[in-house]
Amino acid sequence: MTDSGEGRVAVYLDFDNIVISRYDQVNGRNSFQKDKAKGLEKHAEQLQRATVDVGAIIDFASSFGTLVLTRAYADWSAEVNTGYREQLVGRAVDLVQLFPAAAYGKNGADIRLAVDAVEDMFRLPDLTHVVIVAGDSDYIALAQRCKRLGRYVVGVGVAGSSSRALAAACDEFVIYDALPGVPVAPKPRRTKAEPDEAPATDDQAAATSLLTRALQIGTEKDDVDWLHNSAVKAQMKRMDPSFSEKSLGFKSFSDFLRSRTDIVELDESSTTRLVRLR
Repeated sequence: MTDSGEGRVAVYLDFDNIVISRYDQVNGRNSFQKDKAKGLEKHAEQLQRATVDVGAIIDFASSFGTLVLTRAYADWSAEVNTGYREQLVGRAVDLVQLFPAAAYGKNGADIRLAVDAVEDMFRLPDLTHVVIVAGDSDYIALAQRCKRLGRYVVGVGVAGSSSRALAAACDEFVIYDALPGVPVAPKPRRTKAEPDEAPATDDQAAATSLLTRALQIGTEKDDVDWLHNSAVKAQMKRMDPSFSEKSLGFKSFSDFLRSRTDIVELDESSTTRLVRLR
């Protein structure tokens, strides 16, 4: 597997996927299709609330190295996408035009994107990183193939609309909301008929369990009591590429560890920060 340091990066955005997922996240589950049926021009406020920060995505992708190519796949004649065209072209993004199939309303972005990506792997052998901006489980096979071809695969998806199986297939998976500069998504307006979302404590409990397993693995593997913070986080990311302390509300991994002193002990007496299970 290619190291996640400086490299040459290819970025593929399933733009419809991200725009629709963000809209549903901000305005309520399945709200995009409902509002589209009524006419999105009547929902300007909802569209504004769900605006996707394209720059944040591209800037994050550039942290892995030089952007060799960036492509965005969508029906660019659709009104919901037209407002993004100038911004994307200004960031040197190639716009790939797709047209919806009349029978199903799908535009086949996953197939076209996957074919292009695999072709690029062979056409550009110096590519080291592949960034897939989508949360659809249809991209699992693509992520796995890119990894087998020796590329470091990064996924970016919207919270609540991203496949956990896709996250597991990537080397690293980041929630869009956790990208630097992206504002916290406003909570959707709910009707009385809509159920409440699962409590955030579920995610916190899962993160605690992941931390415990990572510490147990590191301790047994290296036969030591204390482990470097960075090594623990790296192991957690290997087990769950979607893990992000920022998405849990912490500014740093150290802050995440400090919130769990009931199960871990910290040694911050030097620049080398260490942690162990209590």
